[in-house]
Amino acid sequence: MHTRLTTLAVVAVCSVLTHPAHAASGEETVSTLCGACHEKTATGWDRIDSVRKTPEGWDMTVRRMIRNFNIAGVSDDELADVIAYLSDTRGLSVAETQGRRYILEREPVAIDEGPNQQMTETCGRCHSYARVELQRRTPEDWAKLVHFHLGQFPTLEYQALARDRDWWGIAQSEIIPWLAEHYPLGQAPAAYAGDPAGDYIVAGHQPGRGDYRGTMTVTGPRAAMDVKMALTYSDGAQAEYTGRAHILGAGEWRGTLGGGDGDIHQVLAVGLDGRLDGRWFLAAQDVTGGRISAVRADHPPVVLAAQPAMLRIGQPTMIQITGTGLSDQVTAPDGVTVEAVTRDVGGVMLTLTAAQPGPVTLEVAGQPVDLVAYERLDRISIIPDVAISRIGGGGGAIPKTPAQFQAMGWLNGPDGQPGTDDDVAVGIMPATWSIAPWSEEAARMQDEKYAGSIDQTGLFTPADAGPNPERPMMTNNIGDLRVIATVEQDPPLTAEAHLYATVQRFVDAPIR
Repeated sequence: MHTRLTTLAVVAVCSVLTHPAHAASGEETVSTLCGACHEKTATGWDRIDSVRKTPEGWDMTVRRMIRNFNIAGVSDDELADVIAYLSDTRGLSVAETQGRRYILEREPVAIDEGPNQQMTETCGRCHSYARVELQRRTPEDWAKLVHFHLGQFPTLEYQALARDRDWWGIAQSEIIPWLAEHYPLGQAPAAYAGDPAGDYIVAGHQPGRGDYRGTMTVTGPRAAMDVKMALTYSDGAQAEYTGRAHILGAGEWRGTLGGGDGDIHQVLAVGLDGRLDGRWFLAAQDVTGGRISAVRADHPPVVLAAQPAMLRIGQPTMIQITGTGLSDQVTAPDGVTVEAVTRDVGGVMLTLTAAQPGPVTLEVAGQPVDLVAYERLDRISIIPDVAISRIGGGGGAIPKTPAQFQAMGWLNGPDGQPGTDDDVAVGIMPATWSIAPWSEEAARMQDEKYAGSIDQTGLFTPADAGPNPERPMMTNNIGDLRVIATVEQDPPLTAEAHLYATVQRFVDAPIR
């Protein structure tokens, strides 16, 4: 069993932490703000020292305390102090978040499932399993958390996947011990102590818009960084952003920048070598954004990206290799001819010609670069193959949530069969896009007419919220749709994906 997640909420912690530092230290603020209810003993603060979380996890906890216990007069500065201090002293390492960072980075679509069916059904039926795994607790605190769930949500035992079993008995005898064993409190990692200031080379991909590369300049200490980011897309379009960022805990970069198409949030992980990896997205609409990698301009030789990463057989192709310390020393395998090499600040530009299809590995300044050569595609697929969009707007307070699709080209691989493990992904292909009803009922309701529209970048924009008098029973503008991509070839290749255009999400959280 698994659940597909469409993450929607704006990451509140990004905005909070752009406020200037408060005069009081985080430790002092915790003592005055949290100490009113939590007892401090010789072993630490009750409950507070029994858990470790991500910045978003601490943000949710502190805001819940303020709301549930009617704590008045907490400023944004004080809130930022508390979140930063708790993240620095009771956070997770970047390694502990691996495999679940999609929920922090607001990936529009992700496969979220627990390590086994029981954990998925017990925890993942109400919220993401990532929310469980992105925290560590003592055995006693895991038990208290389960008690809290039942106290806060007393109908929990009567909901699906609970009323058909002895939910409370299973939770006590099996779930709590499992959580305590697999996610023990452990030792909090040391807070990031490096100097983030400097010039960075960046590269990434924004679905619907394409590959990009650029630079980022960071000044100031990790608690109050000024950031400037300039991107150039493969079609020549440019975007510039400026703003503030903060590194919390062992390496959690959170930033809010303005410019380009609007304010954006950055959610990045700082690696041990200083490399940044993560995602940025529009603050007002987190479906729109891109993956990003960055390293200091003086970093030892490394390749961030090859754009594009595919060669059409027999046709000279320009490939931009973005990275640091890259020279014009290029080693190509048999069947690939290096026509030209040009160096620039962000890497090297290669002109290559391939003679045979399949994976190609070059070396640039000793660094491997993986490409794919092809003459014609064997098939295409749509990424994602299932997605959710949400109606909105129409005078309401909740904006629309679009869905972004891309067409991926494939080679069948050595076995010659489509859809097997040895298939070779060629890359994102230009496509024409259309929608159609998914089912007979969707056709009867004319969902393709009322639920929204798709443009030729693969972006589906849902219709307005609110009852529609033109539809039967004045139903809302929801729909069950088939998304169709066509890539020109002889004959043309097509693929389909499933799109649910559904209702607004009225309650969201930094970690869903």
